[in-house]
Amino acid sequence: MKIQVHSSHTNLESVSLKGLTISLLSSGDGTEIIHHKLEQGGRWALAPEEGWLALEYVYIISGELIWKTEEGDTSIKAGDSISAYMITELALFVAATDTEFLYVVSRPYFHNYSNWTQELMDLAVKIEEKDGYTSDHCERIKKLAMMVGEELKLSAYDMFILNQSAFYHDIGKTRVPEEILNKPGKLTQEEYEVMKLHTTHGKELLYERGLPDLRVVGDIVEQHHERYDGKGYPAGRQGNEISILASIIAVVDSFDAMTVDRVYHKGIPVDEALLEIKRNSGTIYHPDIVTAFLNIADQLT
Repeated sequence: MKIQVHSSHTNLESVSLKGLTISLLSSGDGTEIIHHKLEQGGRWALAPEEGWLALEYVYIISGELIWKTEEGDTSIKAGDSISAYMITELALFVAATDTEFLYVVSRPYFHNYSNWTQELMDLAVKIEEKDGYTSDHCERIKKLAMMVGEELKLSAYDMFILNQSAFYHDIGKTRVPEEILNKPGKLTQEEYEVMKLHTTHGKELLYERGLPDLRVVGDIVEQHHERYDGKGYPAGRQGNEISILASIIAVVDSFDAMTVDRVYHKGIPVDEALLEIKRNSGTIYHPDIVTAFLNIADQLT
């Protein structure tokens, strides 16, 4: 017989990303118990995986998770639990408040899970080290994009991918020279061509991680400067050739760029930015995304 007593705040291993800390509490006989701390507004998912036969169990210690489905939202509060086995589609949960829960899985999983989290953390650090503005900008874009996604009632999987794509949409700027990225005046045509490469650099960076979901994110990141009329970059895609998720990012990215002060321009009022976006519906921006964005306008001020 082997019994171990673990004092409070001890774990076998822990990894953190903005708004999420996961800690391996116990592992043995193929079963793992993983503690999660998820900040309010954070998202967590149970995802299907080919060949995955493990039982998954979630127990809410404190706080509240909202399970987002096409049929509506389900509240899961302290003392509630979830059991899942051989799920076939992604289940997305949003923290209504700061939430702690246990995730128990009947096969070793923590290191795959922590590697994914570490990959995301490394990318986040790249953004912050390059440009503090970019980091704040990416957080705002993620928040706005998720609001639009909810307005459009996107699937759980699309919301999961949109969440990552919005945050990492500018990751390619980490490969743009700082003298161009932070130039206070207008870019020359040559400098602008270098800046435009950040979409392709972003896709390359995400592909290099070797994770399937980040490859999907990379494709969306590459497209977020495409235009509905086909005059964008890097590939000149138009209309429905552009991912709907990239089209969402294009609108909210423009809105943020217009309304926030930068070294090279002063932000304009929200109402003026909304008019500019409406004016360019069907040319720069996907009309359906503009409509959804205008529908949430009262939440922007």
